[in-house]
Amino acid sequence: MNPVFAETLAAIDSATQGMTEEQLTYHPEGKWSTAQILEHLSLAFGGTAKAFERALAEGKPLGDNPSFKQKLRDMLVLEIGYFPRGRTAPTMVTPKGEMKGLEALAKIRENLIRMDKAHGECQKTLSRERCIANHPVLGPLNFEQWPKFHRVHTLHHMKQVRALRSTQK
Repeated sequence: MNPVFAETLAAIDSATQGMTEEQLTYHPEGKWSTAQILEHLSLAFGGTAKAFERALAEGKPLGDNPSFKQKLRDMLVLEIGYFPRGRTAPTMVTPKGEMKGLEALAKIRENLIRMDKAHGECQKTLSRERCIANHPVLGPLNFEQWPKFHRVHTLHHMKQVRALRSTQK
């Protein structure tokens, strides 16, 4: 597994270790539960896996060239690790809240492994002349940036999971 994806998985495992179904589905009014956070991340991993698989099927990277503004945003998020709070998730990764907690834990692992596999295949077979795929907010990301994005994004949400856990004790 890509080392950055392995770190991402370890962060998820650490934050959710030993959580019960009740803990996973608990949420304050108007906030996501841990299960919904996991569903959100699972949808993000699955969407990225699909983008990588599409690039593999077409035999070429599908990303555009990033603009100067996108490069600055990428540096802030991917290199410095700043993830803005309060941003509304894109519709395609907004949880529907239909997954139970343990189901969400299994699905996130499945989609992370799928994304890692497709990423590895892309690295072996596709040109690095262009970004591999476009992120809906950050724009075009290259082979090294995608794992970094998912790590930063996951760490942001695992802070939320830890905060939810602390309110349940």
